[in-house]
Amino acid sequence: MGMVFQSFNLFGHKTVIQNIMMAPMDLLRRSKQEAYDEGMRLLRMVGLAEKALIYPDQLSGGQKQRVAIARALAMDPDIILLDEPTSALDPTMVDEVQTVIRNLSKTGKTMMIVTHEMSFARAISNRVFYMDEGGVYEEGAPEQIFDNPQKEKTRRFIYKLKTLELDIRNKNYNFLETASSISRFCASNHILGKFAIYIHLAFEEMVEQLLIQEMGMAHIRVILEYSEKTDEAFMNVYFSGPKPDMDENAGNLSVMVLKGILSDLEYTKTEDSELPNRLVLHIKNDFDK
Repeated sequence: MGMVFQSFNLFGHKTVIQNIMMAPMDLLRRSKQEAYDEGMRLLRMVGLAEKALIYPDQLSGGQKQRVAIARALAMDPDIILLDEPTSALDPTMVDEVQTVIRNLSKTGKTMMIVTHEMSFARAISNRVFYMDEGGVYEEGAPEQIFDNPQKEKTRRFIYKLKTLELDIRNKNYNFLETASSISRFCASNHILGKFAIYIHLAFEEMVEQLLIQEMGMAHIRVILEYSEKTDEAFMNVYFSGPKPDMDENAGNLSVMVLKGILSDLEYTKTEDSELPNRLVLHIKNDFDK
């Protein structure tokens, strides 16, 4: 295995070409000429042949990382591990390193890359692992993970979801305090105008009026999600008991309001759960804010 470190880890007292030649000579017992020839070939591959005789402190961050990639390749590893290869770089230097890694992927070399650069991960990978809770939380092809993630934390990460969780345990909960929490959530995420009003209305009409006042439900869990990526808001409402029949109650004022402020309403049921019913309210945001 070869390793490309987050912070380059080049030997500062050796030139660029010496950094690349060192391991092949010491560990693979290659001659100095063989190591030099291969080192220069790799430097040409990463676009740094003219930097062979200078020292790492004379290089930019992007150049250092390209040298580190060439150094890892000099050992001809079966697998290359790259730990956040662009995180220590100035944004203007990220593209040059990503281009080298993309070109390397086309050679068939196996790489395992830890990264928070989602567009890069999607473009280069053929399998994606989302890590959480001390292990692999979800895995799949890039299309599955980025377009249709199955698990809640993956969705929140991919879609850059900001969340607010509200746990209502009885009918006499503090409605004004809850409404204030929603207002603070909207303000902190720059949700303004009609969009913010619709979010408040979605909670008031679905949770307060329909589920609590009309259907008498006492325990309800609400997770409000806002996606920075798509500028969309969803209200997930978990509860027990019967599902509210929106068609049968079409003349109900709350139902009429909800139909006006929602672009979609999904219902699912999970057996063997304390709150088996789930409504997902897609709140409209197709107007000028």
